[in-house]
Amino acid sequence: METSIRTEDKKTFIQWFLGHYQLKKRESVWILNYLLNHDAILQHVHFVLEARFCPRAMIISTHCSKEIAFRFYKKHIVTTDADKSFHDIRLHSKEPIFIQLNFKDSNQSIPYMKVLEDNPYIPDDYFLTKSDKKMAEEWLEYALYEYKKEELVDKINEALDQKDQQLFEYYSDQLKDLENSYIIKSE
Repeated sequence: METSIRTEDKKTFIQWFLGHYQLKKRESVWILNYLLNHDAILQHVHFVLEARFCPRAMIISTHCSKEIAFRFYKKHIVTTDADKSFHDIRLHSKEPIFIQLNFKDSNQSIPYMKVLEDNPYIPDDYFLTKSDKKMAEEWLEYALYEYKKEELVDKINEALDQKDQQLFEYYSDQLKDLENSYIIKSE
């Protein structure tokens, strides 16, 4: 995976981060320092949000965060053992690793935003809220209603063109039922 974030910018950020925050697990400091001193590995590091969705990821938290101290993900395996993750980083230095940092006001941190990348593994609907989902459902119901209504109006017009009273009444009743059911749902 290519990154637009320069290795030098990642180094600057890690130095800033380590200078401003105390990590919950001392092994996290060792890992970040290791990355800081190995450019070849650091070029494969990606700082992202919601790292748990990534195939190989690490979550590191500071004391000012309520999140878990440390977690390492590799495919479907999850561990809190920082030593195992450190060895994995060393042994698979050319594989991408995604890191999520949990610290106070991280979403307002300019240094963090400079190195933060889009997470390509987040599910498409992950950030949808309940109101977003409700709005999408309502829109879908309305679109379906309009489609059925248009179809019935076409059939009514066709019945009128053919002067078929029975079909006209049948489709007119269906249209009334459709309109009544949609009005009841939307109230």
